[in-house]
Order: sequence, then structure tokens, then C-alpha cells
Amino acid sequence: MRKIWCLGLLMLFMVNVSGQELADGQVVVRNLDVVRGENALFVSMDVDVSALNIATNRELLFVPVLKGESDSVQLPFMIVAGRNRYFYHLRNTPVSDGDVLERAGQAKVIRYRASLPFESWMSKATLAIDERACGCRGEGEDRRVPLLRMEPKVYTPVFVYLPPEVEMVKTREVKGSAYIDFPVNRTEIHEDYRKNPTELRKIRQTIDVVREDPDVRITALSIKGYASPEGTYANNTRLAKGRTATLKTYVRELYHFPDSVILTSYEPEDWAGLEAYVDSTNLRNRDDILGLIRADLEPDAKEKMIKSTYPEDYQFLLKNVYPGLRHSDYVVRYVVRTYTDAEEIRRIMKTQPQKLSLRELYIAAKDLEPGSDEYNEAFEIAVRMFPADEIANLNAANAAMAKGDLKGAARYLGKAGDRVEAVYARGVYAVLSKDYDSAMRFFAEAAQGGITEAEDALRQVKEVKNDQIE
Repeated sequence: MRKIWCLGLLMLFMVNVSGQELADGQVVVRNLDVVRGENALFVSMDVDVSALNIATNRELLFVPVLKGESDSVQLPFMIVAGRNRYFYHLRNTPVSDGDVLERAGQAKVIRYRASLPFESWMSKATLAIDERACGCRGEGEDRRVPLLRMEPKVYTPVFVYLPPEVEMVKTREVKGSAYIDFPVNRTEIHEDYRKNPTELRKIRQTIDVVREDPDVRITALSIKGYASPEGTYANNTRLAKGRTATLKTYVRELYHFPDSVILTSYEPEDWAGLEAYVDSTNLRNRDDILGLIRADLEPDAKEKMIKSTYPEDYQFLLKNVYPGLRHSDYVVRYVVRTYTDAEEIRRIMKTQPQKLSLRELYIAAKDLEPGSDEYNEAFEIAVRMFPADEIANLNAANAAMAKGDLKGAARYLGKAGDRVEAVYARGVYAVLSKDYDSAMRFFAEAAQGGITEAEDALRQVKEVKNDQIE
């Protein structure tokens, strides 16, 4: 199982900064933490005042302030006072709960802890300390020292890609149809008759492209001949069978294939092709003719009823449709060698991706930079070559989410199946779509199914939902 980390778009508080200096370097803030709880913001810091030298009648006031664009709030303050000022506060101005009063020279580290109700503007606020030096007569000087800016962390989903199974024998095929003209009621091929030069060249080109590839071995060539419905079924059987046999002989003599490689079959009358055409048209009697085509009647009876009942439509079909029903479909099946070198696979991926297996396309991607164009292209080609494969769709969905294409990811996830990795991927999709309830449900199911990444994802989504930060 391969995991690719990629940034998402959701926020989670947890910042830690240390080493900020106050009071001209005599005071140091360490271990600063700002953590988002369920409904509150918690601020903690250790303020080292051990080096602070202050006169007996003076004091330093430190006021933490959280400031947003248009809102701000003061947190409990800290006072470090010289001897006289310290006792003055004890007698006259006792500090409130949460505020801190320490005597200079005796205090070493102030362990400051404060909390306040969380508000949404705080997610991008700045935490600072207002520093004020005061004397016994009240004179003083203010200075604001920024400690940190609240930069929310991003949710970081882990995309779980699955390596496809190894395809032990890579069998591929290429298909075509040729519309070869035969003289009326004859079965021999005349290569220069009507459009035959073009139609025969189509067959040769299909075979040659495969046959001349050094990485490929042809295993079978299937030919199926069809006749059109006019005339008797018996005669059309003779024509379809004889014309198919003639085409087989033509190919065998041209390429010297053994008989075992060339497979033939025939369909005396292409009623399926006629039905598909009529169903796609606006013929005046379209529905009635379709009813006859689909009726449980002998072929000769069907043809006769169409001809006699709807003569105008029949003449149109005879002239414009029936010629196209006399065709020979062919399929060239071949085996492609296995590729193991990633660079070679990537070269083939650009020009002949149909020669590659899902596993080979995965090999092409795994050494590339996650999220790069070539990386995404490998998974997109894989799902294009194998559109019904669940693993291809799962990996393509992950690649789509990683580059922010949620629309494409949704399309792929719909065909990714129900394996636990797909459930997890749907959880990631739900998070990125801000559907937190669905995300938690998917992640809980994935965690129960053994996806370890789902447990951390579930924890993060729960925190995000509680924060209600967008």
C-alpha cells in the first residue's frame, strides 16, 4: 500500500513558539502554546524573569492581548514589581483571579495560564504582549511586543493508492468493420470492385499495425460476416457463410497465418443492426416496424410483412440501410510483452497506452513527484484504458482530489467499488467537500476495516467540526 501526503484545506489550532524577548532582553517567553479546545482558547507560556533587574519603586506590567482585524481582547496581566511596589499592591490593589503579581528578584519563571471563550475572529488573530514600565508616580512607557500570529494549520489527508494486480498475460484486441462489395448473389472477392480497395486496405492496416510491433504477438484473428435481410434466409445464410470463408482465404494467403489463428463465424441476416438503425430514426412507421423486427416470427415472414405493409419505408431502408448491413466485422487479438522499466513505460504511455497493464501504469507513476502533471496523467490514462476497473477508479479519484478536482473525483469514486480503501477515499472527499458528518461516518467504517490512516483523520475531522472554522 502506497501513501501520498497532500495538503487539504481545513484548520486546526496548535501553535508553539518560544524564545521571544521582553524588557530589553531581560525577560524571555518560552514554551508558548495556543490551543483550541471545544469552546475555548487556551494560552500558556513560561515567562523567565530571573534576569530582570528592577528598582524597588518600579514595576513592569505585561498584558497579553489577542487582536484581530476589528476585534481584540485582553487576557489576565502579569506584574513584576520591585519591593516597595510589590507591597503597595498587596495593601492597596490586590490582583484579580487569573492576574499574576510577582516580586522582582524572588520570582524565577512565571508559569502563565489563561483561557477565554473562543470566537471565530480569533482564528487569524495576533497574540502580543503590551509591556509598560511604571514608577511610583505613575509615569510609564508602553511597548507592544508581538509573540505570534495565529496561523491555522491545514488538514493533511493521506491518499491511499492501491497497486493493481499483476496481469500475467496481457491480451489486447483491436476491432473494425469492412463493407466489402460482392457481385449480386456471389461470394468471390474482387479487389478493385467499387469501394473494395478502401475496405480491404482497412483490414490490412489494422493487421499490419499489430503485426509489425516487435513487442506484440498475434494470437487470433476473428472474422464474422453478415448479410442483409432482403431475400430468403436460406440464400442469405449461403452468402454470409461463403463471403466470410472467402475473406478468410484472402487474409490467410496475404499473411500466411495458420488456420488455427483465423476464426470465422457468420450471421445470415443482421436484424440487430436494422433494429438499431430504425430505433434511432423518425420514420413515419418507426414503432410499427420495430414491433415487427422484434416479433417472434421467422426472418422471411418479418421481411415480407415489412415490405408489404410499409412499402415506402421499406424502399428507403433497402436503398439506404441494407447495404450497411452487409459487412464483415474483424477482431485482431494479440499478446503484449511485460514492461518493467519505469522510463520505458512512461515513453509507451505517451503513444501506445493500450499496450500497458494497470500495474505497469502504476509503476510509471510511483517514482514521479506526487501531484505533478505526469503523475496525475498516469492515473488518468489508467482509468481511461480500464474505465470499469475499481482500483483504477480509486487511484484516479485520489489523484483528482490531490489536485483539487472534486468533480472528477466524485465521478471516479462512483466506480471505485466498496473495498475499505474506497470507503476511506470517500471520507477524504467528504472532508474536502466540508461534509463533516459523512466524513466521520466513512472514516469510522474505514478504521473498523483496518485503514490505520482513518483513525487520525477521524480525530481531525471531529476537531474541525467542533471548531466550526471554515
